[in-house]
Formats: sequence, structure tokens, C-alpha cells
Amino acid sequence: MAEKFKTILKKFKIGRSLKFRLFIIIFLMGLIPSVFMRVGILENYESRAIAVRTSDVQTQLKIIANHLITYNYLQDTSSEVIGAELEQLSNLYNGRVLIINENLKVIKDTYGISEGKTIISEEVIRCMKGTNTASHDSVNGFIEITIPIVENISAQNATEDYPEGTEVVRGVMLTSVSTDTIVSTMEILNRKALILGIIMAICTFAIALVLAQILIRPFDRISRAISEVKEGYTDEPISVPDYLETEHIVNAFNSLIERMKTLDDSRQEFVANVSHELKTPITSVKVLADSLLAQQDVPAELYHEFMEDIAQEIERENKIINDLLALVKLDKSAAEINISVVNINELTEIILKRLRPIARKNNVEVTLISKREILAEVDEVKMSLILTNLVENAIKYNQEQGKVEVTLDADHQFFTVQVSDTGIGIPEEALNQIYERFYRVDKSHSREIGGTGLGLAITKNAVLLHRGSIKADSVEGEGTTFIVKIPLSRVLV
Repeated sequence: MAEKFKTILKKFKIGRSLKFRLFIIIFLMGLIPSVFMRVGILENYESRAIAVRTSDVQTQLKIIANHLITYNYLQDTSSEVIGAELEQLSNLYNGRVLIINENLKVIKDTYGISEGKTIISEEVIRCMKGTNTASHDSVNGFIEITIPIVENISAQNATEDYPEGTEVVRGVMLTSVSTDTIVSTMEILNRKALILGIIMAICTFAIALVLAQILIRPFDRISRAISEVKEGYTDEPISVPDYLETEHIVNAFNSLIERMKTLDDSRQEFVANVSHELKTPITSVKVLADSLLAQQDVPAELYHEFMEDIAQEIERENKIINDLLALVKLDKSAAEINISVVNINELTEIILKRLRPIARKNNVEVTLISKREILAEVDEVKMSLILTNLVENAIKYNQEQGKVEVTLDADHQFFTVQVSDTGIGIPEEALNQIYERFYRVDKSHSREIGGTGLGLAITKNAVLLHRGSIKADSVEGEGTTFIVKIPLSRVLV
């Protein structure tokens, strides 16, 4: 049923409105209690009126029952006093009174219909045993009451079977009392309650409409503020602290705006850096070429030297372009990642074997420490890229006779690759910027060793594609440690 209701709401746009839903909730919260209260009050009045009417009639009947014994009416029905009392009771409550003796014969009927007849009913039999009964017939609109006619045996009338003080039931008074006046009063009350209910429903409708409008205003302000940002009229953070929920939405949106600003600034800076980095080798090549063209009869040695410089600049340009292409590929969807089970220990050994000639050339010792065998679900190419960039940087930015330690370890969820060196280190204030594209701590030294400033950006992107993390600890002049942590299984991602 709930799913069907949701489906119907989706078809109608108004059903998806928060304002409409708030209006319905407030309206129903005001209407339903008033309806229940109206029904409850009317039903309570009816039951209370029936109880009061029954109690009044029973009191009157008990008084008349005592008079019946006093005037010996069960043996002689000629008493005008009793007759007047019965007639008065019958007229007062628009009812009928039957007096039944102990032989179950009707000796008096205020309607004059059943006199002399024998009446046998469950209520009369029970009353003969001394039990009062009262029942309400809502269909026919009357209350039926039975009262025993009890004689208290006096000393004068005492016998062996009925000693003095014994109470003996001599007959029954069976009374039917009309409830027409109660029904009429109920109808009047019901009409008035209906009118009052309609007035309350109209008032509740108006209040619900106003409250829904007031409650939804903060969300309207958020919508207008977002529209202004979208149209480009402003880029300032928005503030709608009316509700805790609106505050959460606004905080999330402001964080998104800040993120977008950061990305936009980063994009502009990236374009500027790319232009600069690509322009520099081209400028150098042009300068060298112009120098050669400007000279007559250039010596072969000088010509060869200039061509070597040009080749180096072209190679540098090629490295920058290749790194940019690698970075663009890593920026694409993680769906392009090719996962397979890779032995990280063997992969690391292969990479270190490939890089050791560079290390020997720089007089740097490279050591592998494997604490346990590691099998992980990773992209082998991108994992190779991570290891190569980190170890190559540790070698390039190391000191003479320096050391590089690569430590592999794992627990039940993640494996870690720790690359430590004894190199020049990174200033503390630069640690948060080393993953930015084209960022260099020491630009002059980076150009000497041929860095493009994209290696760590590529490395971080590759780590994030594996849903891993990378962090760096460094002491300037003593060395740097990079720690990469990656899940062993893609199920953990």
C-alpha cells in the first residue's frame, strides 16, 4: 500500500513538494484530533446521559417499590396513590411500567395491554432472585430496567419460614423508558459539532497553509542563492542558519563552491605552467638554432655541441609531453583500471633491478626489505608507475654515497610500500604542495636532473585510483620517507 502511494505521488509533481507534504502533515495533525475529540465527546455524552437516566429511573422505581409493599398493592391494585405515582413516572420518562407478582403475572400495565398475562423472561427471572438489571436498546430507542419488589419481614408478619428481618422478593417492576430526548439532544449536539468541525477544518487549513509557507522559506532562500551562484552573479559563500538541516546543506554547498574555486584556480595555474614548461625548451631550441644560423663557417665541434644541447631540450620536451599524457590518462575514470593479482615483492625487485644502474651512477645504494610475501589485486602498470617514480625520485634527489630503502609490509587489509632516502629532504612548508602539477621545491636543482614536476602528481593519482593513500615525512638535509598504503583486495574499496 505504501509503495502504491509513493508511485501515485511520483506521477504528480505537487506530491513531491516538501511544502505540500508539510501542509498535509500540519493539516492532518490539526484535523484528526478534532474529529476524534468530536466523536469521543458525543459518545461519552450519550453513555453518560443513558447512565444518568437509568440511575434516576432506578431511584424512582425503588421508592415506588417500597410504596407497593406499604400499600399492599400486589394483593389490591385499587390504590389511587400508587396508580398516580406509576402514571406520573410513565408520563415523566415517556415509558411503560409493568408490575409482576411472584407468580409472574402482570397485575398492572400503565399501557393497559398486558394485565393478567404471564410474563417469562430472563431479566424477570433474575430479578426475582434479587438482581437488578438494566439494558439499553439503541436500535429501538429505550432503556429496559427491572427492580425487585422486596418485603422486609416485620415481627408482626414473621413466620417460621420467614423470621423477622428477612428480605423476600414479592414481585418485579419491569420498566421501559424512552431515550427519544437523549437522541434529540444528540442530534442537536452533532449538528453543532459538525458546524464547529467545519470551522476548525477551515482554520486548520489556513494555519497549515501559512505554516508550510513559513517553514519552507529557508529552503527557498537556499534555492535563490544557488541560482545566483549558478548564473554567475556571485561566488560568495551562502548562509541560511534557520534550521540545522539548512545549515548542513549550506555547509556542503559552500564546500563544493570552495572545491570548484580550487579546481578552477588549479586548472588556470596548470594551463599557465604547461604553457611555461613547454615554451621553455622550444625557446632554448630556437635560441641555439638562431645562434648557429647567425654564424658563418661554424666549427664542427661547436656545431656538435649546439646539436647536443638541442637534442637535450627536445628530449626534455618529450618527457614533459609523455608525463602530461600519463597524467591525463590517470585523470580518467577508474573503470579503466585493469585489476589482476600481482606479486608486489617480485614487481618491486624487477623495478629496483631496472633502476640500480642509475643509482650506481649517482653512488646511491638501493636496498629492498620484504617483511612478508604480498599478493594484491592492483593494476600492474600503474603500480609499476608508483614504485618507479618514488624510487627514481629517491635516487635523483639523494646525496653522494646516499642510501635508499624500500620496505614492503602488509596486514590483513592493506599493504604498504615505504621508500626512505638520505637525500636533501623537503621543507616542512612544502610538504602539502609536492603533489601539485609542475611544483618543484628547488627549481634549479630539478632542472639540472631533468625533472618535469609531474612525477608525484602522477604517483598520487595512481594511488587514488587504487583507493589508497600516500603521505610524506621529511627532514630538510636528512632525507625523506614516502609511505603508500593500498588495499589488498578491491572488495575493500
